[in-house]
Amino acid sequence: MLKIITTIAFFVCSLMSAQNVNLTVSVSGLKNNTGVLKVGLYNSEGTFLKSIYKSIRSEIKENGAKVTFEGIPKGEYAISVYQDENNNGKLDKNVMGIPSEDVACSNNAKGFMGPPKYKDAKFDIEKNQIIEIKF
Repeated sequence: MLKIITTIAFFVCSLMSAQNVNLTVSVSGLKNNTGVLKVGLYNSEGTFLKSIYKSIRSEIKENGAKVTFEGIPKGEYAISVYQDENNNGKLDKNVMGIPSEDVACSNNAKGFMGPPKYKDAKFDIEKNQIIEIKF
């Protein structure tokens, strides 16, 4: 009986993991290797640049970094990254609210008179994938 339950549990887990994918984010073009790179993954327009779905921080080497979000559900996402140069754990802004640390988004989306829009940064992921972001 235990063998049957174990087999069923293994089968269900393998089906569930088959629906998940790995997303690698390759970032290049940083101006230096100071601080850390913070990568935020967003899973909806309503949360974009407000509430991170998942995040990873990475050491910067050779003016870039590479991180992987493992086992995320297939679907629509957007990414924002910033170089936390002073390693204080937050995106620093000036008195006008404009970031004073370098920031970039997936699809190299740029904002006009404000941050980039979700529709410009979003992408679909259906299989293991690499997204490249250039500063």
